Amino acid sequence: MRTRMLALTSAACGAALLQAAALPASANGPGTGPGTGQEPGTAGAGAAGRDATAAELLAEVRACARISKGAYRTDSGSPRATVPVCGTEDAVFWKADMDIDCDGRRTKACNRKTDPYFLPETAFQRSRGEPLDSAALPHVVVPGPSRVWDYRKSGLTGGSVVAVVYRDRVRYGVIGDTGPTGIIGEASYAMAKALGIDPDPSTGGAESGVTYIAFKDTRVSPIESRARARSRGAELAREFVGR
Repeated sequence: MRTRMLALTSAACGAALLQAAALPASANGPGTGPGTGQEPGTAGAGAAGRDATAAELLAEVRACARISKGAYRTDSGSPRATVPVCGTEDAVFWKADMDIDCDGRRTKACNRKTDPYFLPETAFQRSRGEPLDSAALPHVVVPGPSRVWDYRKSGLTGGSVVAVVYRDRVRYGVIGDTGPTGIIGEASYAMAKALGIDPDPSTGGAESGVTYIAFKDTRVSPIESRARARSRGAELAREFVGR
């Protein structure tokens, strides 16, 4: 919710469990583990249940059917607005940078000392009315409603399920905050960290190469449930790529 500047660049219960933990990543099953780009805990046991890969998701958003009436800047200092919001029958997507949203609950990672633009609130709240915890909850920031684009008219709201793709990684979360009406490309500290992006709110982020896919008419409840977002996101992504 701040005016952003350009981003600078799980006790084993027995011997059998201990033995399994010592197996190489390839023994953990297909589509999971280090180097696969998949988030732990989302892959199914069979071929039909494997998570959608980054490549499969990107193939579905290769072409842009623009739904925004214009384009967005990626940062307040960007000279031109170059990022359109695109749509499919089931999702809305954009390709941009990633600036770090640390707003909401004060934590060791997110506070006025670590983030000069810190705000102790988020546009959408936890089930008990408190602001979201940007350091713990992977979420995405959407531009505030404007003449360029109003996310609400695209079937999106706080808690809508999102998939974020960066390099070979796919991570799932929710829409958790809104930002400036003319800027796009921002996600929470927790989302950046999950994607392997430097989550420092002052010096971290990614300059480009981030794809945000928000699924229409979906909602995680409670909004703060990371597990539900991950499970529902993986399901929606499989449907999106035709699995």
